[in-house]
Amino acid sequence: MVDIIYIEEAILDHPATIAMLNRFPKAQRIRCGRYTEVFNVRAQNFRLQKKRPALILAAKHGNTVLPAPPEYNIGADRNYYFSHMLNCLYDCRYCFLQGMYQSAHYVLFVNYEIFERGIDETLASPENSGKQLCFFSGYDCDSLALESVTGFAGHFLGFFETRPDAWLELRTKSINTSVLSKRNPMPNVIVSFTLSPDIIAREVEHGAPPLAKRLQRVKQLTDQGWIVGLRFDPLIPWPGYKEIYSQFFETIFESIDENAVHSATIGPMRFPSAMYDKIVKLYPADILFARFALEKKNGQATFPAETESAIVGYVENSLSRFLPGSKIFSQNPPTVPC
Repeated sequence: MVDIIYIEEAILDHPATIAMLNRFPKAQRIRCGRYTEVFNVRAQNFRLQKKRPALILAAKHGNTVLPAPPEYNIGADRNYYFSHMLNCLYDCRYCFLQGMYQSAHYVLFVNYEIFERGIDETLASPENSGKQLCFFSGYDCDSLALESVTGFAGHFLGFFETRPDAWLELRTKSINTSVLSKRNPMPNVIVSFTLSPDIIAREVEHGAPPLAKRLQRVKQLTDQGWIVGLRFDPLIPWPGYKEIYSQFFETIFESIDENAVHSATIGPMRFPSAMYDKIVKLYPADILFARFALEKKNGQATFPAETESAIVGYVENSLSRFLPGSKIFSQNPPTVPC
């Protein structure tokens, strides 16, 4: 799975680094001063690297916990995100990562302790006193897809278990949920699955598990007692989208109990214009860009306002047949996380 591992010299002796190298004894090891010497430098080919990405082990410095964009809210008073990893196992055409980074390599920040410190400092901040805080972990990566490599979820489930007043959202498309199945459910952990209708997912969510398998895993987790989030973003106005999304929700809620759903989010597809241009240049013949021409306005590439408004309104109304309005959150982000 991993053929090449780059290692920052400063974390050569970190226990997580040693464990990682022991896990992949045959991988070629290359030392570097900082991960930026390898990752995201100019003249790299994202498409080629995506076929066989390397793993870069690095140390995180500076701000580890950042305020989430105002649009990202699932009911908490304050929202933050932290990124233990950069880049994703999957290759979804609507993902902003392919337009943000020059490189498709995976960067794993092994010093989880610095994220723990940042979370605790955020919780202890006077401005957050008495507030409900949510920490999103799947913005720059998938929270669970590489769990067998990173051990991220297993580590932070234990951490948040002792901080019951803080929410942790694990956002994923993965069915790699054994770390959850082996634990008792935690009321402050929201396992959020990004879901798209099957006809759309098969075309644009390359490498991700099929919708049926994701839904099967959602049901297994809810049957076990975990609470889940359902993330319906980005919305794509596929031909016949009304029938497609209507049947989509019927399929989902045939097997999932509404009481096990913490929240559902819906949001349109949007990119900063320059990022959109870069992605289209990478994949000019891809069906998502060949079939749907986004409009550029005010520095963003979006579907025409009338189209966007129509699909958001239709999906929100359709979803309200299955969930109360208090659980549905409409988001209008400039980019879409995993």
